[in-house]
Amino acid sequence: MQVLVNSDNHIEASLDFMTAIGKRVEDKIKRFEEHLTRVEVHLSDENAHKGGTLDKRCLIEARQKGRDPISVSHNADHLEKAIEGAIHKLSTVLERDISKTRPH
Repeated sequence: MQVLVNSDNHIEASLDFMTAIGKRVEDKIKRFEEHLTRVEVHLSDENAHKGGTLDKRCLIEARQKGRDPISVSHNADHLEKAIEGAIHKLSTVLERDISKTRPH
């Protein structure tokens, strides 16, 4: 499973930060690894340099083997909260979606 992390021009993120996010995502969804080919994480600041609440966004798209991709997003006032919220949502959606395909 490949994990790619991208950010828009308004998010100042070092390579170490991006790598750490990729690792966090990978660790949280590792149990679904056999069902996934690629996961893309997109970080953005929807208000750019202006202030505002819930303007940090994390969108995660998971590409499943032989199935349609799943995407989730979470907005928060801090990037870390947006990332954690999106990871949690993705884990929940993957659990529900993959459990439907398992034989009973």
